[in-house]
Amino acid sequence: MTATEQLQKFFGFNQFKGQQEEVVESVLRGEDTFVIMPTGGGKSLCYQLPALIMDGTAVVVSPLIALMKNQVDSLRAFSTEKGVAHVLNSSLSKKDVQQVQSDLLNGITKLLYVAPESLSKQENIDLLQRVGISFYAIDEAHCISEWGHDFRPEYRNLRQIMQRIEKKSVIALTATATPKVQSDIQKNLGMENARVFVSSFNRHNLFYEIRSKKDPEKELVRFVNRFQGQSGIVYCLSRKKVEEMAETLQVNGVKALPYHAGLDSSTRARHQDAFLMEEVDVVVATIAFGMGIDKPDVRFIVHYDIPKSLESYYQETGRAGRDGAGGHCLAFYSHKDIEKLEKFLHNKPVAEQEIGKQLIQETLGYVESSCCRRVYLLHYFGESFDAEDCHGMCDNCKNPVSSTDAQKDLEWVIHAIQQTNQRMKTQHITAILTGQTNSIIKSNKADQLPLFGQGKDRSELHWTGVIRQAILQGYLKKDIESYGVLKLCPSALDFLEHPKPFMIREDRDYGREDESANKNAGSAGALDEVLFKLLKEIRKKMAHKLEIPPFAIFQENSLLEMALHYPVNEGELKQISGVGEGKVKKFGKEFLEVISTHVEAQGIAKDDSFFVRSVANRSANKVAIIQAMDRKVPLDELARTRSMERTELISEIEQIVRSGTRMNIDHHLNEILDEDQIEEVFDYFMEAESESLEEAHSALDGEYDEEEIRLVLIKFLSEVAN
Repeated sequence: MTATEQLQKFFGFNQFKGQQEEVVESVLRGEDTFVIMPTGGGKSLCYQLPALIMDGTAVVVSPLIALMKNQVDSLRAFSTEKGVAHVLNSSLSKKDVQQVQSDLLNGITKLLYVAPESLSKQENIDLLQRVGISFYAIDEAHCISEWGHDFRPEYRNLRQIMQRIEKKSVIALTATATPKVQSDIQKNLGMENARVFVSSFNRHNLFYEIRSKKDPEKELVRFVNRFQGQSGIVYCLSRKKVEEMAETLQVNGVKALPYHAGLDSSTRARHQDAFLMEEVDVVVATIAFGMGIDKPDVRFIVHYDIPKSLESYYQETGRAGRDGAGGHCLAFYSHKDIEKLEKFLHNKPVAEQEIGKQLIQETLGYVESSCCRRVYLLHYFGESFDAEDCHGMCDNCKNPVSSTDAQKDLEWVIHAIQQTNQRMKTQHITAILTGQTNSIIKSNKADQLPLFGQGKDRSELHWTGVIRQAILQGYLKKDIESYGVLKLCPSALDFLEHPKPFMIREDRDYGREDESANKNAGSAGALDEVLFKLLKEIRKKMAHKLEIPPFAIFQENSLLEMALHYPVNEGELKQISGVGEGKVKKFGKEFLEVISTHVEAQGIAKDDSFFVRSVANRSANKVAIIQAMDRKVPLDELARTRSMERTELISEIEQIVRSGTRMNIDHHLNEILDEDQIEEVFDYFMEAESESLEEAHSALDGEYDEEEIRLVLIKFLSEVAN
């Protein structure tokens, strides 16, 4: 019986997808086989079909219980024998373990799914030594490599354990492996001579988009509402953010559930099943969700936070559109995300820090680049791609920015790499060209090079973009073993001898976009300039009457939002950033009257989609902070108990106060400043035209640091504005 006939017999399919048939035949011949196939390409069938055909039991090593359960359920649906597939892990009852053992020893089980931790237990090794093994399948094989996005130390012991059980052929599979990760996997598993099958990483049906992280909650609700009744996954970095976003979607009419490792196993299983059975549309999750989930009709993937590597991003976006229909992959980005990811590395070993930083830099390059997202993504996995073939299926190709000729800039970059003997990373080359010194620049005497500072009229962002696009066009490459040191390709030397145009697009600066958006919320042409002036006038009159600075009533950003979205009642006004219940009660009436009169007089049709419901101002967190402050709990202790950074806590306190709640922080201020100092900063804000911390720092002759000024500003806002 041919492989195709076996496929029809066991799974009911008439033909294989892509390279599946070649992979299956390789496994059937007992060859070591390495498969790199994008999510949705049908990796699992590559070992499931041979396991069903061959004598003995295939041991499938998999990292997640969710993945294993899903696969076992699917296999049992294709077979009349329930014991055809089993999971063996610590969650099983004694009775379940006995059933697994019985089915294995009686030759009923064709596939046994185990986590690497379970496989290493002596009792399981003893059991499997009594079972005829057909082959080993290592799923999510990237977990073996420290360069992979989900490194698990337990995976690195698999070769030794498999040899102890019974030496058999191995098939290793992953959806994401750069050339470095591929080499790592093969070397660790002792399968350097394996047959390697690499499918194209291009998912032509997925649309890739990056958006600036401004009002991300509102943007998320609007985006999800475009896909009413359709399935999607929202990924967040922290459990806390998962819970918050799930609640936000729920109160805005979206059927959503959270999923993270902090939930008990029964709750996680229930939420996963609800998603698979279409009882809910959206799962908000940490990366613990989705590996191996066989749901073909996921229409969108949202990354609320940028992931730590492009492998993570690619694998998670790959869960959209597995049925071949369209999928929208949206990621929100702020440079603060990168800073947060880098902080996570601080306590790790130096080598792990270097690897982590390099992975983060690749992610940063992807999100900030203005070139085709596919070109960048596929290049990262060692695949070349022509941007013209993207056909507008990424934001950069759909809305391209103009290109400029950077021939001279590329020449300088190449010379800088040459003159530093190809020992520098991207950030060092940009520092040389922009004339910045640091310990590495000085120790290598790079500040004495003729090129030092020659490109200081251009930004770091520009030079980073030149280097990124030179890599994409084959002039430069990064030495992964040296954590990203730049090397020259032969074409770079040819470029110096025979210069030619080098067309690039300027990279996107999301930080600058955020700043300009804050300065002019109506940049898209929707700001009502007339209303904005009216609101500024009423704020000025009110401030004069109350003898307080205008910013103590409402920040300018709040007025800009009012002039953009026309809130006409208290509920809508509370949805404006920087406006809480206290502010609404104290100042809201006059502002609402002006807005309502203007809307009626001008016959304005409002966009009600702006008014996204929030979750009770995160009331539990807010109340806990207020109570702790009343008890004079030290800031560091409070931050620790709320699982927050000190700066994050102070931002939360500031937000509470800005929303109109009074809070006494004198105890904390008195610990760092004396009475005269507090009064000096307080009096400054009473006369200031702006609440800018930078301006305050300068006006006060640099005598106070940012945190000290900020805490006095909070005291000022609490006592004067509230």
